[in-house]
Parts: sequence; structure tokens; C-alpha cells
Amino acid sequence: MKDDLHFLRLWDLYSPLLTATQREITDLYFNYDLSLGEIAEQKGVSRQSVSDCLQKCRKQLEAYDEKLGFDKMLKESSREYSAYMTEVVRWTERTKAAHPELTGELDELQKKLDGVHEEFGSEIVKE
Repeated sequence: MKDDLHFLRLWDLYSPLLTATQREITDLYFNYDLSLGEIAEQKGVSRQSVSDCLQKCRKQLEAYDEKLGFDKMLKESSREYSAYMTEVVRWTERTKAAHPELTGELDELQKKLDGVHEEFGSEIVKE
């Protein structure tokens, strides 16, 4: 399962670099949860061909990521974003406590930040 999630992340990043057939087979297997047999029947090939294709695609995607490094870069950016957003939330809460007259403005700021957070989807730690 963990390998599948890693593969899906790589697939999201690098699937445009695969051939149309490779994209279709990997999409059917991982995103539509079809079995090797179902894909083989739909594509008119053997189960072994589908299995070979999936194995080859995994290797290709790993190779692309080794060379390009987008997965690592995105993970690092996500961690940094999460840390910054957490700090902003903590600062907002401390500022509200010290300056209650700013509560309205800070609540508006928090709403805007929540909107950004929903788009980006990182973890924000609230105290």
C-alpha cells in the first residue's frame, strides 16, 4: 500500500512522460482499481503484458524522479509551508491575546489563511 501511494505521487508528477498506453494501463490499475485480468481483457493483451507494463512504469517513474527530484522538492516545500502557516496561526493567537482590539482584523486574516490552506492542503497546527 505504501509503495502504491508513492507510485501514485510519482504518477501524478511524471505520467505525462509515459506513453499513452502506459498512462492508460497505470491509470486503470491505480486510479480505477481494475485487476490485471480486467485491464488485459479491456486492452486485448495478456495479464503478463499488463504486469510487465506496470513494473516498467514503476522503474521509469523512479528514474524520472531520481533525475528531476520533483517529489523531494514538493515534500520539502510542503513541510516549509506547513511550518510557516503554523507560525502565522500561533502569532495570530498571541496577538489577539495581547491586543484584543485587533481581533476583527486578525479573524479576517485567519479566514484568508484558511482559504489558502484549503487550496494547498497542508497540516496547520493550532494551539
